[in-house]
Amino acid sequence: MQSPFRNSAGRRLASLAALALAAVAGCGPRETASPTAVPEYAFITNGVADFWTIGKVGAERAAADLGVKVSVIMPSSITDQTRKVEDLVTRGTAGIAISPINPANQGEMLEKAAAATNLITHDSDAPQSSRKAYIGMDNYEAGLICGKLVRDALPDGGKVMLFIGRLDQDNSQRRRQGCVDGILGREPDASRRDDPGAVLSSDDGKYTILGTMTDQFDRAKAKANAEDAVLRHADVAAMVGLFEYNPPLILEALERAGRLREVKVIAFDESQAVLQGIADGTVVGTVVQNPYQYGYRSVELLHALAAGKADAVPESRFINIPARVVLPDDSRKEFAGAKVIPVVAFREELGKLLSGSKAAR
Repeated sequence: MQSPFRNSAGRRLASLAALALAAVAGCGPRETASPTAVPEYAFITNGVADFWTIGKVGAERAAADLGVKVSVIMPSSITDQTRKVEDLVTRGTAGIAISPINPANQGEMLEKAAAATNLITHDSDAPQSSRKAYIGMDNYEAGLICGKLVRDALPDGGKVMLFIGRLDQDNSQRRRQGCVDGILGREPDASRRDDPGAVLSSDDGKYTILGTMTDQFDRAKAKANAEDAVLRHADVAAMVGLFEYNPPLILEALERAGRLREVKVIAFDESQAVLQGIADGTVVGTVVQNPYQYGYRSVELLHALAAGKADAVPESRFINIPARVVLPDDSRKEFAGAKVIPVVAFREELGKLLSGSKAAR
């Protein structure tokens, strides 16, 4: 049997030997230190659409220019969007830019995200949340421009049907109301909210809005809405698509019914079908946003905030990316206070953006 003294001495010798080996190892080549982690931000849309493909390009270009990472997330539903944000917060993202689907019902999620990281909104705002800033256009003002485009296309008046994805988002509520007020020639009031199902008429009786049809981002439902409106309202004079995918489906419904060119189509955003329609004369014009800048400026702002640059946020907490109007030619330089771009020039600009050309930025 070994004595306790010998066991204790053995342990001390072993410890000294281990220390000596560690010292020798320390004199050799050191392992390369892990580089500082690259910040990663999240750019979250309110759905899946060609519109957001352009936003994705902008966000990824900003990430490349700044030497950071960005995850572009296009959720399929409000539940999916909420779950994705909660996951990002758990993983500890450096900042989140989100277009909230329903800010009123996502308040708790938004507050948790704002408490955990830098949170900003883009495209659609959540003004009651603790987000640091909103990047986008004034959707009410853009809606007004769209409504005035309808009046311009129908100088003698007529009946109009509106189409939109959903009305629980801040941007869609404001856009639709602006369009209604523009068509009816009202004094602007961004706080006004007309019932989507109500038939509304201008004071002089010239213009009537038959209603606002929603589809909850369901393309099949959107197509059915357009077809139903054409069949039920033989006297409809204009159809307005307020989400990017609505106008192309309106065009399909009118073509099937043999009423293309007879009914005026006024659009929002820049789908290829709409741009071709403007060139062909089947679409009056479209009010366009700048999703590329939504993506680029969102990543840029999140990176500035992560670096502690609080002054990157303006006092208004609103970074305005003005709406523009795409028309067939350059006979007008502006419309209702917005810059006009001829469809040919706009398509060239869009092509450069999607190809990554800096000339278009």
